[in-house]
Amino acid sequence: MKDRFLVSGGARLNGAVKVSGAKNSVLKLMAAALLAEGTTTLTNCPEILDVPLMQRVLEGLGCTVEIDGSTVRITTPADLKSDADFEAVRQFRASVCVLGPLTSRCGRAVVALPGGDAIGSRPLDMHQSGLERLGARTRIHHGAVVAEAEELRGAKIALDFPSVGATENILTAAVLAKGRTVLDNAAREPEITDLCDMLNSMGAQIEGAGTSTLTIDGVDELHPTEHEVIGDRIVAGTWAYAAAMTQGDITVSGIAPRNLHLPLEKLKVAGATVETYESGFRVRMGRRPDAVDYQTLPFPGFPTDLQPMAIGIASIADGMSVITENVFESRFRFVDEMLRLGADASVDGHHVVVRGIDQLSSTDVWSSDIRAGAGLVLAALVADDVTTVHDVHHIDRGYPHFVENLQRLGANIERATQ
Repeated sequence: MKDRFLVSGGARLNGAVKVSGAKNSVLKLMAAALLAEGTTTLTNCPEILDVPLMQRVLEGLGCTVEIDGSTVRITTPADLKSDADFEAVRQFRASVCVLGPLTSRCGRAVVALPGGDAIGSRPLDMHQSGLERLGARTRIHHGAVVAEAEELRGAKIALDFPSVGATENILTAAVLAKGRTVLDNAAREPEITDLCDMLNSMGAQIEGAGTSTLTIDGVDELHPTEHEVIGDRIVAGTWAYAAAMTQGDITVSGIAPRNLHLPLEKLKVAGATVETYESGFRVRMGRRPDAVDYQTLPFPGFPTDLQPMAIGIASIADGMSVITENVFESRFRFVDEMLRLGADASVDGHHVVVRGIDQLSSTDVWSSDIRAGAGLVLAALVADDVTTVHDVHHIDRGYPHFVENLQRLGANIERATQ
């Protein structure tokens, strides 16, 4: 059965919401548990569809995985299987993060080329070249990436682009390699820092987390640990933009505001009042937002995952905005759905020009990925009547209790099953 959301426009969102652990972190931390025999416990995990999907991947490799609300316990055996289940892996992109741990622990990894969100090509060439620099042999064979190595040795590696996924796979392979690995132009995202913190608590020796250079001194073995997942900055950012778009007042907790510095600064420029606290922030907007330009970039730039929200607020802003996408080339398919809602937007290469209008018009729209789905719901909140958002399973993959949180904030939204 396919669920859909029925969203009535016109409500101003007010209240408080607490974000749970980051989708973009918890799945990688679950994969990192493969590096140590025994039981690793993760707390503050988000209750989203991708967590049981990763559970299937790990169980297919021989692990025992227990999900108890926001706590996930992963018991990793001494002897792991090296072939990741094709059906489980192909459903979501993050599953490729088992490549590094399996190569490191087993000396061999077979991981089906992953599926997931339709936001553009995300090749594995940097993942493969990084593992090859560490001494592995890699190839694409029968729809899977295969890595094999008798022994991994530390190396100097420079990424052409600060890829989060490549950084994670190289990092999780290097922690058990012989000698020192220096990874330049590494991703700086908070989720990378979270992974480094967990690996260090397992006995790894990693320096430079949060910078563009990671230094990893390989160790002989790692041990299980207990780790709290970092708060989800993309979910928090979604609530921030929901407040600004609906001229509401939302307080968000469970997130370090520094991890959302630029998105919150953009809201200030748009006319919102933003207050930050140690573990949260408050966004208030009392009028129609002003037009603001956006350019997505790797952290600490504006996140590509919040690009649909940038287009959403631009669509009802006073003036013209230019949104530039520098990370994923197909993210602008979201614009086609915004046009259904009456947005005045045009795509030119990796730019979209949006001329704000007073109000969007309700219709049926379809989610193409997690963030596009959430962005369409926010747009529906500022439309004139009832909008039906289809393919909401995408949203469920990244936003825990999305409908319930919106209802508590005053939105008129219902989940319906076709």
